[in-house]
Amino acid sequence: MAKAFIFPGQGSQAVGMGKALFDAFQPSRAVFAEIDDALSQPLSKLMFEGPEAELTLTANAQPALMAVSLAALRALEAECGLDLARDASFVAGHSLGEYSALAAAGALTISDTARLLRVRGDAMQKAVPVGEGAMAALLGADLDQARAIAEEAAAMGVCQVANDNGGGQVVLSGAKGAIEKAIDIAKEKGIKRAVLLPVSAPFHCALMQPAADAMRAALADAAISAPCVPLVANVTAQPTQDPEAIRRLLVEQVTGAVRWRECVAYMADNGVTKFVECGSGKVLAGLLKRIAPQAAGLSVGAPADVDAYRAFA
Repeated sequence: MAKAFIFPGQGSQAVGMGKALFDAFQPSRAVFAEIDDALSQPLSKLMFEGPEAELTLTANAQPALMAVSLAALRALEAECGLDLARDASFVAGHSLGEYSALAAAGALTISDTARLLRVRGDAMQKAVPVGEGAMAALLGADLDQARAIAEEAAAMGVCQVANDNGGGQVVLSGAKGAIEKAIDIAKEKGIKRAVLLPVSAPFHCALMQPAADAMRAALADAAISAPCVPLVANVTAQPTQDPEAIRRLLVEQVTGAVRWRECVAYMADNGVTKFVECGSGKVLAGLLKRIAPQAAGLSVGAPADVDAYRAFA
């Protein structure tokens, strides 16, 4: 019964996330303290108390979500005897969650991960002036349909597939006019639903190149070790444990599509029957039901979930 550990991305943040783990488990408290120290900011206070608008800022949301993921993982290690090297076949994360996955598997220190995500969040926010970019979700579209819509809309500017989330959910990203055109085209083609997303920047498209350049510089100096289990990478949907490949893929990921459907399918096709989502929310467990319905999923973000893991494992 092989297991994979998966880590959520932006959009899963909520005021109060991680507080119950902080209150219940000393190893979780240590994670929050380490990240606060690394960023010279009381990020945990912002996570627990808000305000929501400040937590939602990309530069805060990215390290904050990683903090909850690692706090949940440390609780599983302390309370349930989890040993990732022994108990997992793969790790994977959705967008910023890839950094959480690498920290969980020992490829990056938690402090370095927090600092890298702060750089990433800042750079992604600054890459495109507010109002010039947009993202849209196509619901009821497959990848080929979404690509065709993006290609047609690209006459109006950058328009690319940003996330292939599975279950007929594909996200497009690019210039605002092109994304609005894509929504119109999707409706003309009979796509079930096409909606603008409430995001602050057009992530995972060519407009993010300035952010990719910033991450190339930041990652050049980062110490990356081989993860204790393979990472199934967003941009290739293939496993790797090579530190230099990971460094390159993290840069490519900024402008490249998150191939989440293919990542999950790869793990399921290679023997994974149980997926453990570590962190805030249950988005990835929900997607799992549509991508690999034969697999079982568990979301761990609170003390009761840690108890549930004992039976699940």
